[in-house]
Amino acid sequence: MIRRSYLKYPIIKYGIVGLLGTGIHVGVLVLLVELFAIPAVTATTIGFIVTLLVSYVLNRNWTFEPTGEGSRTQFLKYLLVCTCGLLLNAALMYVTIHWIGWSYLIGEVLTTIIVPVHNYIWNRYWIFSVPQQRQKEVS
Repeated sequence: MIRRSYLKYPIIKYGIVGLLGTGIHVGVLVLLVELFAIPAVTATTIGFIVTLLVSYVLNRNWTFEPTGEGSRTQFLKYLLVCTCGLLLNAALMYVTIHWIGWSYLIGEVLTTIIVPVHNYIWNRYWIFSVPQQRQKEVS
């Protein structure tokens, strides 16, 4: 069980949101591939978009400290970063499935490791960053 004191760290909260997002993403991926015979690259893209919406709300309201920046501006930045993550996700899936010939599930494991690191860095230091003046006031 996660101790409450650990929840003060954004990286822990981000990890929890990420695990939830991963569950949603993989669930949508497998559901679409196995039940509806949708190609894996398309299915992972749809899963990524569903996860984007859920994770934005959770990260904005729970993971990161409010920055005072408007939610529209933040969402547009978040959308930009996640779109880059989506392109990275789709490229990694395409390479693992079509170039290397691995299962789509192996491709998903790789994207689950690489894309969240990319997104966290951008989320923490650009989208949800606390301006320097406010950091000094809080300290």
